[in-house]
Amino acid sequence: MQILYFYQYFSTPNGAWGTRVFEFASEWVKKGHEVTVITSVYSKSDLKATKFIEDQYFSGIKVKIINIQIDNRKSKISRIWTFLQYAFISSYFSLKLSADIIIVSSGPITVGIPGLLANIFRNKIMVFESRDLWPEGAIELGVIKNSLLEKLSYWFIKLCYKRAKLVVALSPGMKTFIENKYFPKKVISITNAANIELFGIKNDDLSNFEGVTKYKYAIYTGNIGEVNNSEWLYNAALILKSIGRDDIKIVLIGDGQLKNKLINLANENNVTNFLVWDLIPKKNLVALIQNSLVSLVPLSGSPILDTSSPNKFFESIAAGVPIIQNTNGWMKDFLQFHNAGFTLNPNSPNDLADKLIELDNNIDYRVSSIDRLKKIAADNFNKNTLALDFLNELEKIAINK
Repeated sequence: MQILYFYQYFSTPNGAWGTRVFEFASEWVKKGHEVTVITSVYSKSDLKATKFIEDQYFSGIKVKIINIQIDNRKSKISRIWTFLQYAFISSYFSLKLSADIIIVSSGPITVGIPGLLANIFRNKIMVFESRDLWPEGAIELGVIKNSLLEKLSYWFIKLCYKRAKLVVALSPGMKTFIENKYFPKKVISITNAANIELFGIKNDDLSNFEGVTKYKYAIYTGNIGEVNNSEWLYNAALILKSIGRDDIKIVLIGDGQLKNKLINLANENNVTNFLVWDLIPKKNLVALIQNSLVSLVPLSGSPILDTSSPNKFFESIAAGVPIIQNTNGWMKDFLQFHNAGFTLNPNSPNDLADKLIELDNNIDYRVSSIDRLKKIAADNFNKNTLALDFLNELEKIAINK
């Protein structure tokens, strides 16, 4: 089977970004399928290109790089322009390259354009992979405010769902929402995966990470911004400092709109237990995650974010690390069912500070959770198993075309 995968943020484990497409496509290649990924160059990935259009190969995957630079630190207008550029150029490949199945992975939603063109003008099977709920998320978070743009957005997403032979949601909450609101032909949930082999190998070496001690820090990896409730983390560190518990550190690794602001606040207020570090390749993060007291998966208190499926959630459990998060959706239910972590109030940094002190005073819980959490990840989030589940669905729709 020839699979053409449109995804704008492709990265390998050498980058500092999610590797879902790399992991899944690698498994599909092992099963004898031909996979071509059409991507651009994301600031958090490890991709580099010297030509405007460049072909590279990773683990048997053909990656066609459109050398358009995407960076979350750029203005909204600039990012929208890169999305439109990618959609326009990738549409050429959707109309020209051989394929049995076209997968479009959104967001941004503009990635649906090449998929629709291949479906409508070439009668190709389109699979729509929904990484977030759009436009609901953009409307709820105030990104889309114009009523005409809102109507256009709903029209476009309905068209994508209608033309897709299969919709793949990244969380059970997304699946339920899409089924109930849009009634597409078929929706399945295939969550983000965890590289069990990478995160399961024990590594106690923290020598490359100055200022942290085993089980004395909480870790956050990812975008540092409002949607990610990053100020909640800073305020909790400030509270810990104020009550003389600055032995417990909060470590943020990543980039984003609030990064410099939070660094400046920490410096101004001498909050020495709040550490903000630059991006680190995923393969180098293992020891830092494994030896943390807890992994932080914060989001702002928005109902639409209750359906989120962040990579750090899966990778932390695979590393044997309990989680603190603050949504009221499927992650809350999962943590409660498996006793894998805690759900706190997104508006109360005091709750976070108190929980970190509680965990620090009960290291037995942390140590006793390691093997149990690793087994939970192996049973639920193994990248190889999820890749094959996805592939089985692709093979079914290819046969029943």
